[in-house]
Parts: sequence; structure tokens; C-alpha cells
Amino acid sequence: MIGKCKAIAHGSTALDYIFREGKLGNRLTFHNLCSREPKAIYEEMKVVSDYNSRCRNKFLRIEIGIAPQDEKKLPVSELMRIAHLFANQMGLDNHQWVAVTHKDTDNRHIHIIANRISLYGEVYDTTFVSNRAARMAEEISRSKGLTIAKEVRAERKHQKAKANPTREQTKKEVQQICYALLDKYKSGGISGHSMFLYELNKNNIIIERMKNKQGKVYGLKFSFNGQSFKASEIGREFGYLSLQKNFEAGNKAETKEIMTKAQIMAHEQEKSKPQPDTAYQLVPPSRSYTPPTKANETSPIAQAVGNVASTVLNAAEEIISGAGGLINPQTHGDDYAETVWQRKLRNQAKKKKKRGRGI
Repeated sequence: MIGKCKAIAHGSTALDYIFREGKLGNRLTFHNLCSREPKAIYEEMKVVSDYNSRCRNKFLRIEIGIAPQDEKKLPVSELMRIAHLFANQMGLDNHQWVAVTHKDTDNRHIHIIANRISLYGEVYDTTFVSNRAARMAEEISRSKGLTIAKEVRAERKHQKAKANPTREQTKKEVQQICYALLDKYKSGGISGHSMFLYELNKNNIIIERMKNKQGKVYGLKFSFNGQSFKASEIGREFGYLSLQKNFEAGNKAETKEIMTKAQIMAHEQEKSKPQPDTAYQLVPPSRSYTPPTKANETSPIAQAVGNVASTVLNAAEEIISGAGGLINPQTHGDDYAETVWQRKLRNQAKKKKKRGRGI
């Protein structure tokens, strides 16, 4: 048996709910009440509660859950005794309250709506009232030999940890393999990520991407020896985003190396260019006509940068192709480094505009 209690302000709505047709099972007790219908009961309780104008939540909503295995032991008369005993131990003898049973769910349960203001105008103390209700339900369960919710919950937790020893053993094996490979290829960039996935596949560990209804990936699932585990079960380093971050350092190093080489080559090309004639010109250079370059003509700088980028990406693609097609990285064109450089210049110009210097 389990008990819950909460102070509420909507007493009329709560009374209508517990007496609703289709939910109402048995009317158990009407304590300190003359009326038998929800509206009349509310008006009767309101006469008493109006004596206290400062209290806002003037009603108590109590629920007592009965375990399925105890339902056959408890006839209606015994449920009435339980309701009286529970209200007595909660200190509601001088309060108005009504108790009914509901039949709308698989498990039978008791609803009690009580007036928080006593017949003497005292306000019921609701400090830790929910904990108090759970404790009273536990004491009544012990005295009557009923099922105790706390013990059932503890038993389930105990069983869950050792429910399937085979699964636990398999999970430990997956954790050992994954952590060993992560330490080996961590910060290895694209090549390290590819080798990590290749080694997992070699050890018969399959990684599946879990997607939501919109088709977006939100997590990973590891499968091994017929058992499936969420990434969080293996370790916090193997989440969808966490796993990518473990290899980001290598990716940044590769990109930085490409950019450095491109800048050095561009600087050397700039030095080797002939200096423009500084003599007087009839037409300023800004207004002179420059014929457009053809689309298929690229500068030597762009070709050199493209060759460096292609070499790195081709090496990564060879490693990835050996991994059995586990991931498909996006390849970039010959102007990849040039595009990155132009994007960087645009971002710097935008920042200057925000500071008011580029206007």
C-alpha cells in the first residue's frame, strides 16, 4: 500500500472528479458531513473554511494505492476501516472528509478529499505532508500484513542489477574494447576516427545511429553478441557528440597545417610577383578595364593549396574505405582552403561592422 497527500485550492473540482460516473466504485465514508453529493459537500465544507480568510489551499487531496495482490484480501468493509485508520493517524478527526474507491484503473485505490480547516478553525499543517502520508500507509500495511511499496521498490532495484548476468558480462567486454581503442586513437582526427570504427567492426561491435521522427541523429547504440547497449551504458565518452569531440583535436591540427602551408605559399608567390609601375597613368587602375578570367583557369596558389588538401583527404579516404564504409565523410573541392580563407576574411569584416569601424 502507498499513500500520497497534497494541499489544493480547487476543492470543488476535486470532489466532482472523485464522484464522476465511470470512475466511482464505492462510497466508503462521509466524516463530519451531512451531504452526499459533490456540490452539496463542497458548500458544506465551504461554510467551515470561510472562517479562515488567509489560507489559500483549503483542501487536502489524499490517494491510497492498494497492491494488486492485496485486492482480494480487502472487502469494502476493510477498505472503510483502512480509510478511517489512515485519517485518524493523519490527525483528521476534527476535519470534514469523504472517502471513495475508484474502478477506472487496473489497481483499486482510495480517494479522500478533506477540509484543511478544522471544525475549530485551525489550519492543518502540511509540512512534509506527503512523506507523512507515505509513512502512515507503510505502518498500516505492516499492521495488516499487506504489501509495502518501499520494500517492493528496493527488491526490484536489487533484482535489476543481477537480473541478467550474461548481459552484464557482455557490457564489461564492450567497455574494455571501446576504452582501449579510444585511448589508442584519441585525438587522431579523421584517420583516428576511421581506425577506431574499423577496429570496433573488426571486434564484431556494431555502432548504430538512433534517429528521431525528423530523421535527426540523437544517439548511438552498440551491439555485440546479440546484446544492445545505449552509449550512456558504455561510458560518457561514447555519446554521439562526446565521441566526435574526442577526435576534434586531430581534425583541428590537420586543418591548421593545411592553412599554414597555404599562407606560406601565398606569401612566397606574392614576393615573386613583379612590382607595379609607379609612374603616372592616364587612367587610374581602379577605373581601368580588366578582362574576366575564365572559369576553368585557376591561379597557381589555388592549385597548390588544392593539391595539399587533396593529398590529405585522399589519405583519409583510403583509410575510411578500408573500414568497410562505416562513415562517409564529405570531400571538398580544389578551392577548399581558399574558401576557408575567404570565409575568415568575411567574418572579420562583419565583426568590424558590428564595432562601427567598417561603416
